[in-house]
Amino acid sequence: MSAVANQRERVQKSKRWVVKIGSALLTDNGQGLDQQAMAQWVAQMVALRQRGIELVLVSSGAVAEGMVRMGLLKRPATIPALQACAAIGQMGLVQAYASHFNDHGVRTAQVLLTHDDLADRQRYLNARSTLRTLLDWQVVAVINENDTVATDEIRFGDNDTLAALVASLVEAETLVILTDQDGMFDRDPRHDPSAVLLPEVQAMDERLLAMAGGGGVLGRGGMITKVRAARLAAKSGCATIIASGKGEDILLRLAQGEVLGTLLLPEQDRLTARKQWLAGHLQHAGRLCLDDGAVQALLAGGRSLLPVGVRQVEGDFQRGEVVACVDSAGAQVAVGIVNYSADECRRIAGQPSERITALLGYADAPELIHRDNMVLIRHKN
Repeated sequence: MSAVANQRERVQKSKRWVVKIGSALLTDNGQGLDQQAMAQWVAQMVALRQRGIELVLVSSGAVAEGMVRMGLLKRPATIPALQACAAIGQMGLVQAYASHFNDHGVRTAQVLLTHDDLADRQRYLNARSTLRTLLDWQVVAVINENDTVATDEIRFGDNDTLAALVASLVEAETLVILTDQDGMFDRDPRHDPSAVLLPEVQAMDERLLAMAGGGGVLGRGGMITKVRAARLAAKSGCATIIASGKGEDILLRLAQGEVLGTLLLPEQDRLTARKQWLAGHLQHAGRLCLDDGAVQALLAGGRSLLPVGVRQVEGDFQRGEVVACVDSAGAQVAVGIVNYSADECRRIAGQPSERITALLGYADAPELIHRDNMVLIRHKN
């Protein structure tokens, strides 16, 4: 088995995907949404779900569909006009996806995001909780940028950056960017017939930016944004595939490990990347002082930290911040991303998880720190 084929096993084994479909694929030569193509992609996504793969869909196409509905032959030049087109087109885009998924008995949800939603910690955490709940409920989230309120002219970059941020948000293992190109080439194939398709590259290879940022369409918000998105996804340990959405059963073939498109690999897997990021935090927003039982559970069993094992809470932190876990002598045991604020932690400390709702009026999670969001500093002797 070749090294490239071997790396494709990574995609075969991944269980959570973000699929991004670009507007060039969705619109039928300016004639509106390509319903037949949408139906085929949806059928493939449903088949992937039946194989146990969780899916989040990031879709462009709202502005293009709005232009068709308004009879506009040229893309509007002003932000208000673009936002109006997006508002009009979003109706058709979501209706189309809902209809196609409904044909297979699959529920969908519309999620509109702006850059501020993912830059603000509280809104980021709220978005993450909502998307994880939709995944738990086996509902396919159809995500698009909220163009009607986003005012930055560049915004996410044709949803490629948004897809990478969503991949990090939901801790996806694979990001698939479907485009009208076969993948990434060492040069623009539309200008240079000798251009070679790159089947596998390291996402953080600096040479990719130069390859994608040359002249022509690829260098003007096309392939360059996809490479940047892959680099962003790689920071959270997510692999990215750039492939042609026009290929027959493209998603199913990728899931089977077929060497199609370009696979951009992260330097480390998702869990390792997250834990290295956590371990690199030298400053912590607060401390959780644990009893001996909780310390042993973390060190020996690789367990999540439950509120029942916390004796004392120090600091004034918010949900989503990095805190230290220490033993009765004050020695650091672990660091992790906490699911509740300092005040909430104090109210539920020492209590069983079943009491969280009664004490707080709600429960975001049964644990204070999930084991996937924790890195051990001290290991069992």
